[in-house]
Formats: sequence, structure tokens, C-alpha cells
Amino acid sequence: MRWDNLGDDPAASAGTALFGADAVTTRTFDTPEFRGITFHEVRARSILNRVPGASRMPFEWTVNPYRGCTHACVYCFARKTHSYLDLDTGLGFDSQIVVKTNAPELLRGQLASRRWQGAHIAMGTNVDCYQRAEGRYRLMPGIIAALRDHANPFSILTKGTLILRDLDLLVQAAEVTEVGISVSVGFIDEELWRTVEPGTPSPPRRLEVVGTLGEHGIGCGVLMAPVIPFLGDRPEQLRETVRAVADAGATSVTPLVLHLRPGAREWFMTWLRHHHPHLVGRYERMYADGAYAPTWYQRRITRQVHELADEFGIGPARRGASRRIPVPEEPALAGPTQLTLL
Repeated sequence: MRWDNLGDDPAASAGTALFGADAVTTRTFDTPEFRGITFHEVRARSILNRVPGASRMPFEWTVNPYRGCTHACVYCFARKTHSYLDLDTGLGFDSQIVVKTNAPELLRGQLASRRWQGAHIAMGTNVDCYQRAEGRYRLMPGIIAALRDHANPFSILTKGTLILRDLDLLVQAAEVTEVGISVSVGFIDEELWRTVEPGTPSPPRRLEVVGTLGEHGIGCGVLMAPVIPFLGDRPEQLRETVRAVADAGATSVTPLVLHLRPGAREWFMTWLRHHHPHLVGRYERMYADGAYAPTWYQRRITRQVHELADEFGIGPARRGASRRIPVPEEPALAGPTQLTLL
């Protein structure tokens, strides 16, 4: 495994290293939920990551306490990142998990730096910070507490129900800063879920998270992602999914069509040849020009979902109507008070 260019030594060449070979501890656990999974525990040098300027992402900073993901989604765009460590982007991505064990204290120190200006921090945008490993390593409570204590705005995107473990911390954070939570549910078809997202909680369980957060005053949106061409994009499938999202009490629904970046593309196409060989040619034509589906297709899906969202009373037009958390008369923590949730 190529750790050399990720050394923990501050004197490492170019000062760009994240951690070093002597800072890596490899562990396996014999419990059923972790059987076949290897964890590489590392001491990271930095936990705040700046998003490249050319990115389509609407945020500038991220925190990723893990690399690799036991959700094992066959389409995951983050698979390519495993190749940077000479790890396999297929099964290796699903079973070789890098854990930045010092993430909470590292983040707390970086937030306290005079150079940090309190920018919004997004989490769960690379791999899920509430994947199975979080149940053992419990990094997110410390991360959320650090953000709360510095009144730093943040958002979390997850497929994991484990986020409810940290509900009290999220409510506390939302009293002093802007907190945005989104749950990813691209479809509710059970057969499709079992084959393309085998390590995730079921879509209905994820939607229960949306409802529970809402009951505690935290408005939660749904990222309807991915909409999978020819497998999850029939009008009746879209309608069924948006109806379920609305019934869960989501404050918004945002569709995102499947995109296939290098690393994810190869793994997804291997899966497609095995499960749906008749669709291989259609995919090769649809994604012939790159990672993204044709613009006309993306617009069609977006229009259909937005029309359904309007019909069921959710969608972009209602984003400003998300639930509010009352601001205490004497906030215990210094910082800006929350006006509304994303």
C-alpha cells in the first residue's frame, strides 16, 4: 500500500503528506458486521479539505473521517480515491477502510486557528461518515461537538440511520449555528436497493430518519440520488419515491442522475454486465461522452421530479419553509444564532 507520500512527519517532502506508514495500524474484527473488512487506523495531519475550484460542489470545505465505505454502493463516485493508496477500487473500496482516528481533536484544533474564518463544512460528500465503521470508532460525536462549540455551520449527507445516535448533539449545534441534514434515497425499489446498495439501511429506514429529525425540529431534505437510467427512472418509480419522500416529511427533494466517474464506471459496468447484460449497450451510448448522462436526460428527470414534488407539496420552492429550532434567550455558546435550517 502506498503510504509514503502521505507521511505524518511535518518535514515530509513538499509538506503535502496526510499520514505516514509508521502511523498506520491495521486491524480486523471477527464480529459478524465487520467480517471480511480491514481497518487501517491512521493519525491524520489535517482534516479540513478544500474542494477543488473546478468542482461542481456548492461548498468549499469538507471533513472526511473515513476513506472507503462498507455501504458498497456499486456506483459510488469516490471509488477512484482508493487508487491513490494503491488500493483496489472495487471490493477493496468496500472492505479496506481508512479511519482517521484523530479526526475530532484535529478538527477542534483547526477550527480554533486564527486563520480559519468559519466557512461552511460539508460532510458525507465523499464517503458516508455514518457508515458501519462509525458504530465502532465513534468519530462523529467529537466532530459535531467541535463544530457546535465553535458555532461553525455544517451539513451532513448520509445513507446511514446511525446519525440518530447523535440527535442530541445535532439539536445543540442547531441552536447556535446553521445545520443542514440530507438523507440520500434515490429509489425505494427493494430489489434494486439490495443489488446496488447492499451495505446500506433500506430506503424506508432512511426515510424514518427524515421523519425523526423533523420531529425534533431539524428539517431534513432528501437527495434523490442516484436516479439510475433504465432501472429506476420509470414514471411510476419516480412517483412512488417522491410520494414516500413527501410522506416522510422531507423539506425538499433534489434529484441527481447517476454519474459514472473513472473507478466507479468500471465497477458499475461490471455489475451491469452480470445483472442486466441487455442494458450494457444502452449505457455505453448514454455515457459515451463522459461521466454524466446527456443534458436532455438530466433535465427530463429533474422536471419530472420537481413536478411530482409540487404535487405532493415538497420541493425547491419550499426550502425556505424548513422547521426552525427555538433560539434560547441566553445561548450558552458564543456565535451566530440559527435563523433557519437548510
